[in-house]
Formats: sequence, C-alpha cells, structure tokens
Amino acid sequence: MLIEILCEDKSGAVVVRRSAERITRELGIPSDINVRPHRGCGSFPKDMAAKPPKFASSLLDLLPAKLRAYNKVYKGTPVILVIVLDSDNNDPSSLRSSIYACAREYAPDIRSVVGLCTEEVEAWLLGDRQAILQAYPDARSSVLDSYEQDSICGTWEVLCRAVSPDSGRIIEIGYPAIGHYKTIWADRISRYMDPERNISPSFKTFKYALETALKNPVPILRKRSF
Repeated sequence: MLIEILCEDKSGAVVVRRSAERITRELGIPSDINVRPHRGCGSFPKDMAAKPPKFASSLLDLLPAKLRAYNKVYKGTPVILVIVLDSDNNDPSSLRSSIYACAREYAPDIRSVVGLCTEEVEAWLLGDRQAILQAYPDARSSVLDSYEQDSICGTWEVLCRAVSPDSGRIIEIGYPAIGHYKTIWADRISRYMDPERNISPSFKTFKYALETALKNPVPILRKRSF
C-alpha cells in the first residue's frame, strides 16, 4: 500500500508521518509512506481547472492540480492520498466537505482521506498528554490541565507555555520564527504518541478515516459535486 500525504508545513509532516506509520503497523498493513509538506494552507484557486501560478506553494492553492496529477499517475493502483491541514479559523465541517468534494472532482479514481487539526496541529499533540510528559518531563501540568481539548484558544501558545521555560519570549516573537519551535515540539512529542490513546476528537476522526481507507482502498464513486 502506498500512502501519499500532503500537509501544510514541516511540523504537521512529522506528526502525520509517525501517526500513519503506527496506524498501519497496528492494522498489519505494510505501507510505503511519502509526506509532502507545503508552505502554509493557502486557499482554493478561483479557477480550479487552471494551471497554478508559477510560484504557488501553499497546499490548497496547489491541491486541484496535484489531485489531477495523482489521479493520472496512480489510477488503478492501491494508493491512498491523505490531505492534512489546520482548520485555523475555518469551520472544520465546511472545509472538510470542500476538500473531499475537490478530491472527488479531480481524483475520482483514488481513495482520499482528509485530516483536519482543530485550529492547529498542536491540538493532536495535546491529545496525548503521556507523550508530552515523556518528551518534556518538566512540562507544566497546570497549563495542560487548563486546556480544553480541541478548543479554539491559540493552541500552539498553550503547548508553548506547557513545554518551554522561555515561553513568554517565544510567544512574543511569533511567526514566522515560531515555525522552528513548532517543528521541534512536533518531532519530540510525536516520537511517543500512541494513536490509540489520543483524545483529540479531530485526531480520532482522522484516524478512523485512515483506518477505513486502509481496509477499503478502492474509492467509493459518487456523483461529482464540486
């Protein structure tokens, strides 16, 4: 089984790769996993059928074109295309529906799975407290206790306050420098993550969708609606 993962940045890439590796291993399904990080989420192009602009690099900007390419190359082969991104301020249900509709339109012959991290990928990291404490034994329990799972609250800042002694300075610096720290947290924590104990609702939705696709890799044909 080949699993191609499209994600919006490097921190998400490491979390999704390790999660997918563990899910496939738990199911006993040998898989080759490729992860393709992008430069941010972006937005759907106005003309979905057009060739992307020369310097486009964000996930959603490139998604229709990449779906067409994947469908052309992998049609009729056992491949699962996984699309993972942060919901940020978007309505998760609406965004998920739009991405699935886009996949049905431009890659109807391969199985697609959408994973939406509620607000940010750090929600998936915070869903496994044991993994956080294994990676950061001195993490602030009071901060972890105050976090409401998958809430819209500035998720990366919550994780930063929990694991970083210098959190005030890091939060003040903000983007784009924070990307470096987010990648470090993702790498360290995801080493210990166990998909079975993760309590993040958005992670559970992704896990169920991936498990279902792995067990039924042939795409379910539906009427195009995008």
